[in-house]
Parts: sequence; C-alpha cells; structure tokens
Amino acid sequence: MKGFIFDLDGTVYLGDQLIDGAVEAIQALRDRGDKVVFLSNKPIATRQSYAHKLTKMGIPTSVDDILNSSLIVARYLKSVCQGEDKVLVIGEEPIRDELRDHGIAMSDNPSEVSYVVLSWDRHFTYDRLNDLYQAAVRGAVVIASNPDRTCPLEDGQIPDTGALIGALEGATGQPIHLVVGKPSRIAAEAAVQHLGLDYSACYMVGDRLETDIKMGNDTGMNSVLVLTGISTREMAETSEYSPRYILNSIKEIVNL
Repeated sequence: MKGFIFDLDGTVYLGDQLIDGAVEAIQALRDRGDKVVFLSNKPIATRQSYAHKLTKMGIPTSVDDILNSSLIVARYLKSVCQGEDKVLVIGEEPIRDELRDHGIAMSDNPSEVSYVVLSWDRHFTYDRLNDLYQAAVRGAVVIASNPDRTCPLEDGQIPDTGALIGALEGATGQPIHLVVGKPSRIAAEAAVQHLGLDYSACYMVGDRLETDIKMGNDTGMNSVLVLTGISTREMAETSEYSPRYILNSIKEIVNL
C-alpha cells in the first residue's frame, strides 16, 4: 500500500479548472487500495469548501481527507498556548474560524498577544502591517501559515502569504519564527499520520519545488513534481530541491 499526498492548486486543479485526467488518476489509486489525502497551503478557504469543490469536480472527498495550513496552525497553537495567551491574526475568515473551533483566544491589540498568525490576507493594509510589526517587536512569536510567494490561477499568479512575510521581515530586519505549512516537518507529520504509513511509502505530489518537493525530500518521502503549476522542468534541473520524479501532470501518477 502506498500513500499519496496531493497538493491542490496547480496539481489537481487551477482555480476552477480541473487538471485533465485528475479524476481518473485519483480514482485509479483508490481502486487499487492506495491511500489519498489532500494537503494545501492555501488558508483562504475552509476544509469543507475544498471537500465540496473536489466532490463537485468528480473526486469524492470528505472533510477528513483535507488538510490545510489553517488546520495545522490551529493544532499547533492548541499545543503551545497556555493560560491567557492570545493570538493576533493576519488572515481571512476561514483561518479565524479554524482557530475559534480549536478554542484559540484572539485579539487585535498587538500589545497583549503572545503569538501572531501571519497568513494570506487579500485585505491587508498599512494599519494591519503596523499591528503586525508592533506585536513582533514586543516579542510575540510570529507563525506563518505558509511561505508561498504566489498562488497559481488559470491566467497567472497572485501574491500569497510569502509577500506579507516579506513585508514584516523588511520592517523588523529579522526572520519570522516558524512556518507550519509545507515544507515544514509539522505539515509532513500531519499528512503521514493521517495516512498511517511510513514516510518511505508516501508520495508528495505537487507543483512547487520550494514547498512540496522540499518537504518530500526533507522527510524521506518520494517527491513528485507535476508541471501544471508553478515550477518548470528547467527550474527543477537547476534547483537545490530536486524531485525524485517529474510528471507532465497528475494524469501520469498511476504509472509510478
């Protein structure tokens, strides 16, 4: 039995456009007894919405088969927050909802928080950057949901959480403390534990060298780059994050 960890944007679909052959490929893996889980760094949608989207596209998926950076952030904070710890959140409603569901106390006052969650926020403003900065210089631990600089769409890319990380690091002159989404070991462990398999039996399938492929390589998984999203074959040939396999698309995954 093998385990397949699939990125979503750029791997299974681009925006609302399904990658050709994705339905058949994932069904073939399931039919032969392999395990499948979806792991997305994208924090601006709920796990329920991902499951609904995949099911509507023809890939039957339960909420339990979706892991995203919002869930991983919430689980991590649940394990480290103590007593009266509060969290400042830079992010949209889906990640806030996940934190609420895990009982995480939030505050918009940068002077009273112990942690900052820095996530993708399409309504980011200078005032929010200042809140973020003030919390950071007062000693709050800054945790990013994901490091992606951009997110792929059908007609190009748009700025992602990495752009906001750059803004904070530019202001403080210091790196943030932690990223919990891909390529972190925290994210890898969440996926592998979900599958119930050894790392060596798992395949990390994605379109980004610096997140999907790096995480697979760092943790002893089989890394698989698909060429339907961000990274190209030429990028892979010169990158320090060299994938074990390069496929034109998810359609070829059944041939591994």
